Amino acid sequence: MSSTGSTLDASQRPAVSFARTRVRKERTNLAAHGQPLVWLTAGMLVVACAMVIGLLGLILVQGAGTFWPRPLVHYRLADGTVHMGEVSRTEDFRPRPEELDGLPEAAVEEARRVLEAQEGVSRRRLVRTGNFELSGEHFRWVSDFAVAQTGFPEWALTVERLTWGRFYGYPARFLLDGSPAAETPRDSWALYRRYHRESRARWRERRRLEINEVGSLNHRVERSRLGVRQRELDLRKARSTYGRDSERYREAQGIYEAALEQFLALELRVQEEYEGIRERIAALNAENERYALVLETADGQEITMSLAEIVRAYPANRLGVFQKLAIYFGRWWEFFSDDPREANSEGGVFPAIFGTVVMTLLMSVVVVPFGVLAALYLREYAKSGPLVSTVRIAINNLAGVPSIVFGVFGLGFFCYIVGGGIDGLFYSSKLPSPTFGTGGLLWASLTLALLTLPVVIVATEEALAAVPGSMREGSYACGASKWQTIRRIVLPRALPGIMTGMILAMARGAGEVAPLMLVGAVKLAPELPIDGNFPFVHLERSFMHLGFHIFDLGFQSQNSEAAKPMVFSTALLLILVIVVLNLAAIRLRARLRRRFVSSQF
Repeated sequence: MSSTGSTLDASQRPAVSFARTRVRKERTNLAAHGQPLVWLTAGMLVVACAMVIGLLGLILVQGAGTFWPRPLVHYRLADGTVHMGEVSRTEDFRPRPEELDGLPEAAVEEARRVLEAQEGVSRRRLVRTGNFELSGEHFRWVSDFAVAQTGFPEWALTVERLTWGRFYGYPARFLLDGSPAAETPRDSWALYRRYHRESRARWRERRRLEINEVGSLNHRVERSRLGVRQRELDLRKARSTYGRDSERYREAQGIYEAALEQFLALELRVQEEYEGIRERIAALNAENERYALVLETADGQEITMSLAEIVRAYPANRLGVFQKLAIYFGRWWEFFSDDPREANSEGGVFPAIFGTVVMTLLMSVVVVPFGVLAALYLREYAKSGPLVSTVRIAINNLAGVPSIVFGVFGLGFFCYIVGGGIDGLFYSSKLPSPTFGTGGLLWASLTLALLTLPVVIVATEEALAAVPGSMREGSYACGASKWQTIRRIVLPRALPGIMTGMILAMARGAGEVAPLMLVGAVKLAPELPIDGNFPFVHLERSFMHLGFHIFDLGFQSQNSEAAKPMVFSTALLLILVIVVLNLAAIRLRARLRRRFVSSQF
């Protein structure tokens, strides 16, 4: 038998069946994979970003479009009245039956037919008509069914002036020395463009003389008067303490009489200088009175306007693209660099910009050292215990206190107690008029520093805790003391985190309004806290703030419709100021981070 004889061929092999065994898999909950939470968190992030972008977009569109020059529309209504102005906005509405009663009969029938075709819905426009001193109103609604004729007059002028708001009319005549020098719109406009810049330059010179020169003279006289007043108080004190026959009293009397004599001599010199300034002001006024523009309204009334009173005028319906751009950017420059006018609804916000920036910087200078020192003690020196835990809880609770409570505290403590004490010690001659005993830039900065102190403390503690313990131990091993370790090892590497706390404090402090209403922010304060009069920096003065300016425009303006665009522009400016301050701090933090590279940052 061969060796292969025992091998079975394929036909003789037994059949073997392999049954497929099903493996039962257990179902896993979808939430265990984390997918729903990923979708939920991503969705919330998208919603939050959309809300922020939507808010910023609304402010940007509304604020950036505020200063774009609009055309002037002339409406002749069916009842015979005429109106001219800028269209602020349009909307659909359902007119009441009594709104049609004032129209002529034919117009009423036509209006009813149109309303029936449109299911009772009409369109109306809010027209800024200006000319408040003549009409007693700034805006007027004009409905489509009441309009008989619409036009865009070629020589219609938009006039921005110092008082009474905007004026809309036609250039009727140009007066030179009280006599007509031009009697057509074209010639009157040409003479206006010729003399307006010179008139405004003279007006600015007159204002400089009134504010700077006369203000400086008044400051000198007031300082001298207060010196005499102080000598008088010293004399009274010497009389009550030592008596009239004492040497101290006679010495104080001699000082008082000398100060009084110097004050009277100064008054004479100042009076001579004031007469010279007044003559220059009178000459500027007389020259400006030579030039005037007679404007005619849409309903035929005339008003004579001095060129010095006109801030800007332009034929709204004759402007090209580049002319509109020039007016647009000119208004933005005025907004950044000029003082407010017309109840803050026009003009610029430079005092508010200056006050916001200075207050925020002062607040940062105060809050960062206090916050860092407090965090250093809590983290590096204080032993854990009930007292330290209580302090930390108090700091966290302090962050949740309403900001108006800080304003009340600042008014009572800083203004009345600290400021009143300073007035009693150093400014008794000015009492009962307070110097530091009322709201001012210094007390507002200290109040907001107290408000943002928890933010800095918490951020600094986190930054200190993030410094590796091995670096501390290495410093101790080299023989350094605890303070040397903190100063040379811990603080430099914690500086980026400290800067983060300062950035958060600046962002919150710059946008706070409620405390400032009690401790120094006012509606109008064109005088800056820095000037050429000793001591040059006046932190006791009230100031303007962009946040308070927004509140004033939005809720306290008598002309709310005209102020509404300024609200968005000021809000946009406040955001830009905060962004610029934060970017400067972020850049400094980045430099510190590159210098002290560590794994925790």
